[in-house]
Amino acid sequence: MPVRVLIVDDSVLERQMLHEILASDPEIEVVGDAPDPYVAKEKIKQLQPDVITLDVEMPRMNGIAFLENLMRFRPMPVVMISSLTEKGGEVTLRALELGAIDYIPKGKLTHKDDLKVYAEDIQGKVKMAAQARVRTLADRKPISREVRKQRPTGGLQKFRSSEVIIGLGASTGGTEAIAEVLSYLPTNMPGIVVTQHIMDNFSRSFVRHLNDRTFLTVVEANDGQQIIPGHVYLAPGTKHLTVVREGMQYICRLDDGPQRNRHKPSVDVMFESLARNAGAKAIGVIMTGMGTDGTIGMDEMKKSGAATIAQDEKSSVIWGMPGSAINQGCVDEVISLPDIAHRLIALCS
Repeated sequence: MPVRVLIVDDSVLERQMLHEILASDPEIEVVGDAPDPYVAKEKIKQLQPDVITLDVEMPRMNGIAFLENLMRFRPMPVVMISSLTEKGGEVTLRALELGAIDYIPKGKLTHKDDLKVYAEDIQGKVKMAAQARVRTLADRKPISREVRKQRPTGGLQKFRSSEVIIGLGASTGGTEAIAEVLSYLPTNMPGIVVTQHIMDNFSRSFVRHLNDRTFLTVVEANDGQQIIPGHVYLAPGTKHLTVVREGMQYICRLDDGPQRNRHKPSVDVMFESLARNAGAKAIGVIMTGMGTDGTIGMDEMKKSGAATIAQDEKSSVIWGMPGSAINQGCVDEVISLPDIAHRLIALCS
């Protein structure tokens, strides 16, 4: 059965282009379109689509307000259509927080040279969304900042920057999964490096988003930056993040090499560097995401003596990346998302 899609966008041109792109895939059926959320509401009832694509900026009701209502009363897979501006990044992260599965950067719709690659990306994300597990705000129990202040540190030692280091890797569904893990961690954790498949324009917004959810200090990684305890280093959207050892310190290095697994930054690249330069002092966590990125790198970490963790299927939006690593046999523990932070604390104690 083809994936049934409803396109919601106030621009006639955008609706036509998305219709042509999606309808050209035999595994997708465009069942209709709507120029605003009010029309969309009626067409969802009438057409019962599997997935909707939703523009952020529309008249009468913006996409975020509509998404919030939709996720409260009729949760379903949604792929957002977002601008590439910094403001667009903030809005997109809010949409992902509310339960949207993924996003499509609107700016690329006008780049004719990249249309084939872009069309494949859109088609892939829509088909993936149809298989995804929708996690709304009601599914999560975020810890308040007041409660986090009261949480004991769990007997963690005072780490030197050359000791334990943690690597988190994720893709689809990962922005909220990473935020949830970091929100449960105390400030005296070892240094943490993160690779999330996210576009460059959104990485700075993601840093701000994470800083609002955790008492750790989150920064976008810079080349040559020392990794210190209590800090989180996020791979920028256009470069691989690697970790090297210089004397008694771990250092961030940014790699402008080719894509791996169609991704840049790549989880494999980061995990491989942890295997080479931290070995048994590293902890690797592979989380929700489509595809297999991270499997080869986690296998290298496992062989080097590192502790390896994968998010379980039930709590993942898409279980591709964790499932691939588990099938490879390179995962020590399979853990539900709400329990990953507690396991990291225990491993570091």
